[in-house]
Amino acid sequence: MAKSFSGFGRAQLARFLDPLGRYLVRAGVSPNAVTLLGTLGVIAGCVFLVARGYLLSGLAVVTVSACTDMVDGAMARVKGVTNRFGAFLDSTMDRVADGAIFGALAYWAATTGQPRAAAAALLCLVLAQVVSYAKARAEGLGADCSVGLAERPERLVLIGIGTLLGGLEVPYALEAVLWLLAVLSAITVVQRVLHVRAQLVREGSHR
Repeated sequence: MAKSFSGFGRAQLARFLDPLGRYLVRAGVSPNAVTLLGTLGVIAGCVFLVARGYLLSGLAVVTVSACTDMVDGAMARVKGVTNRFGAFLDSTMDRVADGAIFGALAYWAATTGQPRAAAAALLCLVLAQVVSYAKARAEGLGADCSVGLAERPERLVLIGIGTLLGGLEVPYALEAVLWLLAVLSAITVVQRVLHVRAQLVREGSHR
């Protein structure tokens, strides 16, 4: 279900992003430059806004910056080429962005007397990296690992909703979303481990 949700959302966004990608390609902009610029934007929004408690403005900056994750993909579609280094860079910068987002939320919560929310944010940070690593390691072994309740698009949507509610000062909303996301991420890790194990067992590669 998560995969279909993500695929549907990306298909709809592609209708709007492809013209932008076409314009940037004509202007001579590199997809890798867009990836790096977007990551820097996410880091800046997290460090200077989210971590200081400006949740709504921070959310706006991070959201706009995170959209570059789809813009560089649109540029690749327009160019009709697949850049292996570009894919590697994109995945690496996604991990950096995820760390910045959850790290900033953890810092903000810890410095505003919300230890439970800080703990949840740190747990989300760790689990987000494990979810992504499980997929990368599985693909390195030749296994498919595109399963799970909380893939990256779903995680970003949930944390965006939580940050919005937190910025609107809805009591305990952000903390609740963080714990929900932590649970969903943990389930996703288990799903991926079991899914890959089943594949490797069928292939006779289980040890």
